Amino acid sequence: MLEQRQKCVLILGANGRLGRAATQAFNEAGWEVLAQARQPVDSLPARARQIGIDMANTDAIAKAAAGASAVVYAVNPLQTEWDKKLLPLARKGMDVAQRLGALFMLPGNVYSYGEKMPLRLVESTVARPSNRKGELRAALEEEMQTRITRGLRSVVIRAGDFYGAGVGNWFDQAVVKSLRSGKLVYPGPLDRVHAWAYLPDLARAFVGIAEHDLRRTLNAPVTRHALRANGDVIGSFKKIHFAGHNVTGRDLLDAVERAAVRLQVATPGSLKRAGMLWSVIRLVGLVYPLWRELAKMAYLWRVPHTVESVVMNELLPELRNTPIEEATLAALIDLGFGSPHSTSAAVSFFAESRASATSQPHQPPNQHVNERASPGLATPQTAAEVSLARSVG
Repeated sequence: MLEQRQKCVLILGANGRLGRAATQAFNEAGWEVLAQARQPVDSLPARARQIGIDMANTDAIAKAAAGASAVVYAVNPLQTEWDKKLLPLARKGMDVAQRLGALFMLPGNVYSYGEKMPLRLVESTVARPSNRKGELRAALEEEMQTRITRGLRSVVIRAGDFYGAGVGNWFDQAVVKSLRSGKLVYPGPLDRVHAWAYLPDLARAFVGIAEHDLRRTLNAPVTRHALRANGDVIGSFKKIHFAGHNVTGRDLLDAVERAAVRLQVATPGSLKRAGMLWSVIRLVGLVYPLWRELAKMAYLWRVPHTVESVVMNELLPELRNTPIEEATLAALIDLGFGSPHSTSAAVSFFAESRASATSQPHQPPNQHVNERASPGLATPQTAAEVSLARSVG
């Protein structure tokens, strides 16, 4: 059994999407949460307290976070500031983790695989970046590896595009931005598979990996270690993929439309579907830096790819991905779609469906359910119930 005093996590960038989701997930799993952010963090849970110290002051952060066994690096500079800030900020995060002797946990993306990436992205897939953003992400992971000789223990948990539990991603900024006007927008061809990660699920994966690290059972085949002469580990680097929802654009829009109908935001067949005007985005990008940066990543929507993992399944067989029907519904509720009546009705439907499924004597193939699972990994509430609680809390 894990010692309660060890279950302390420092979340750097607690005001961001991943930071907020990780704060919630670690708290629900019984961890003490230290939420670092310069600005006040709203609605901190019971076992969380804020560390209002700027990332530049690593000594002060490490002192305030003494005893933390894991550091979740949820800092993400603006797209237009990556060249200047991505590596320097990450180095500060690694410095803090090293001083604490804590596991440095980095959310990875697929940028480093480049425009010629294969369809299946697994832990052993080689990085071949094709633009500056991919080069920076590859350089960050390379630095994590070089620091193993200086004592850094680190893990990259790679996932697809985030959605749910917040704003500022492709889902809310493009896909459902015009939903109230009767339109869904998809950034690429509808027949191409694309990797998505429902953020609350990913946050629970972070919890599970951190708990494995406390037990010293964080074994992954794609690792590098630095050893002392006596065989003790100085530092380590691991890569683990999070297989969220690998779906085509058509499948995603179908799920969103069904969720919108359940919330009475749309009627069946009423939503128009449109694509992104990338030529316009490139043109505007000549004078608007953010659009220029977005245009550089357009290939992610043209090139089909899936994020897959055997490692995560072996480490956390009890980790249950929220079904896409339920996840898209919860994401829309988080964004304020639906009336109180329609939201309650939709939530009740999924709660009853889950109750019916869990009452069956046999689990269907590939459904990983463990009654003894950590509360941070499996929850009796549906994602929609959690989102509803947030919306009315």
